[in-house]
Amino acid sequence: MDTITLFPNRKGSRMASNKASRTNALLSFSQSQLQPGCVALIGAGPGDAELLTLKALSYLQQADVVLYDYLVSDEIMALIPSETILVCVGKKAGHHSVPQHKTNQLLVDFAQQGYKVARIKGGDPFMFGRGGEELEVLADAGIGFEVIPGITAAAGATAYAGIPLTHRDYAQSAMFITGHLKSEYDHMDWSTLARGHQTLVIYMGLMKSCYIQQQLIEHGRAIDTPVAIIERGTQAQQKVLIGTLSELANLAEDAQSPSLIVIGEVVSLASKLAWFGSQTQQEKSTQSMAI
Repeated sequence: MDTITLFPNRKGSRMASNKASRTNALLSFSQSQLQPGCVALIGAGPGDAELLTLKALSYLQQADVVLYDYLVSDEIMALIPSETILVCVGKKAGHHSVPQHKTNQLLVDFAQQGYKVARIKGGDPFMFGRGGEELEVLADAGIGFEVIPGITAAAGATAYAGIPLTHRDYAQSAMFITGHLKSEYDHMDWSTLARGHQTLVIYMGLMKSCYIQQQLIEHGRAIDTPVAIIERGTQAQQKVLIGTLSELANLAEDAQSPSLIVIGEVVSLASKLAWFGSQTQQEKSTQSMAI
């Protein structure tokens, strides 16, 4: 049986003094208070720590316990005070994962013992993040909670790759789906998903890229439709692979999780609008040093 007493406090600080002072200055803008015995469900965004909301940062600073996923970047984890109890409950393909029911129980146990609990997830917790499932458990247990939205990968990663989700000349709609598909239980409306002049964004789709490619082509999407795979979007390690729908499965072989698949005419703008990269990071570092 799980017991929360098995999770020790951390020793040592991961934040430099200058980072701490900047953090304190930002926190002065936030007035919200995380209450004992309550859970804050927080979206961490796609990885760039500067995309974290002020309220999310404030609650991470106030929390006694933080339950986090693998998708939360190291830069964001470094903003959490050293005395905070950290519990990794992430799920990762090919690695040992904490079952969802154990994560749910830990949230309940920590809250019932009066801790201020933060549950942080990559992206937005309500966008393929099982946030709703975890809140249902808290609601059933009579535990108070708040939701702090985050920038979802579909918005953040595409913006950093220079790919607008919609554009008057290329896409009048955008659709988000999960790539966790089982062909024998596939109830996707592929005819709708394969429409032209529409942006299709696929979360967690690398392992099913061949099946996705096949279904879209069979249902009418042109084989020369531009596609992009954005790996670790918004982070310093960001990599963008660009090709056509006929090449999707091959492109996926050169990508690693976490990655986002984007399919649609808007991808053709990436070469023109891409702005994030080594030059941008160098300029940002120079500006930080000047400050």
